[in-house]
Amino acid sequence: MRILGILLIVLGVLALAVPSITFMTTERAVDTSFLTIDYQKPHTLVFNPIVGIVATVAGIALVFAGRRTATA
Repeated sequence: MRILGILLIVLGVLALAVPSITFMTTERAVDTSFLTIDYQKPHTLVFNPIVGIVATVAGIALVFAGRRTATA
């Protein structure tokens, strides 16, 4: 439980720190026997800050729940 909680905390803080990630893919526009034209197309992933907050809070709750059951 603690490992999952720590992982959720890290991912939640990362989602809050980095609001979006953009990456490029290459697609082929024209493909003939003697001519090929490729272009790069951008894709953007946007992270909702509410998801980052929920993941961080859930991770903190899991870390404290794991600590409480381990000592009892």
